[in-house]
Amino acid sequence: MKQIRFGSGSAPAVVAGMMRIDGRTDAQIRELYDTARANGIDFFDHADIYGGAMHVCEDRFGAALALSAAERDEITLQTKCGIVPSEGMFDFSYDHIMRQAEGSLKALRTDRIDVLLLHRPDALVEPEEVARAFDELHASGKVRSFGVSNHTPRQIDLLKTAVTQPLVANQLQLSITHAPIIAQPLAANMAGLDQSIVRDGGGIVEYCRIEGITIQAWSPYQAGFFTGVFLDNPAYPELNAAIDRIAAAHGVTPTGIATAWITRHPAGMQVVLGTTTPSRVQEAAEGADVELSRAEWYELFRAAGHTLP
Repeated sequence: MKQIRFGSGSAPAVVAGMMRIDGRTDAQIRELYDTARANGIDFFDHADIYGGAMHVCEDRFGAALALSAAERDEITLQTKCGIVPSEGMFDFSYDHIMRQAEGSLKALRTDRIDVLLLHRPDALVEPEEVARAFDELHASGKVRSFGVSNHTPRQIDLLKTAVTQPLVANQLQLSITHAPIIAQPLAANMAGLDQSIVRDGGGIVEYCRIEGITIQAWSPYQAGFFTGVFLDNPAYPELNAAIDRIAAAHGVTPTGIATAWITRHPAGMQVVLGTTTPSRVQEAAEGADVELSRAEWYELFRAAGHTLP
């Protein structure tokens, strides 16, 4: 499994996302976990809201696996907090972060969270409260590293006015077809082209590279914002033809090539899987080890419908 820089250490280029395990049996969760581990994936992503209520998927993971202390030491557990669906709001207050971290620790049946991300930006954020929570959680050994999700460069800079803990990750939506964070800068100065319009402040990929923040790509096979996958989708004939041909040339599946397109980027990104199908996990892991040529990468970019001036 390809390793990328992560914080002061390294991590696998593919992350096993646990968002959809709430309806799975203990045996199915263990099979998913074992397949990930067998393919070099020792990084597992959660969020407190996954499963339709607070800590449901975290609890399913903890109960199904009942990890020994030794096995727990072999993996990285990441979770997120900040969204409050029951009240239709986001909450980065000190009290909420502390309460949710404790809830995640209990549900996951662990004494520490390796990475805690703030889940989407809170318009009412007070950086001093975030800093206080992060410092206390780190000092107590309950959280080792911190990051954000779906944050713009300026939102991260705002947090940094008070937060002194390093922010090691930013989880962002990215796939071959949904790639504005990559496509927009390539169309810079192209008047009248929608792709050239700067959104969300722009430059998030470049910002994260400069600041040493690892981009974690969520929904890596989705055509858009939860609009279905692009693989084998008749709406993307040119792209799928290119993917199939390149997959055959490298001896991997189309899922592998969709993964490789992201891991090829020199930013050193992680691909966050959402699948609960063990075979798809293996296919993604195999794809991460494929090094697409520059020509192959750009061919897929163009075939996805992006403009290359």
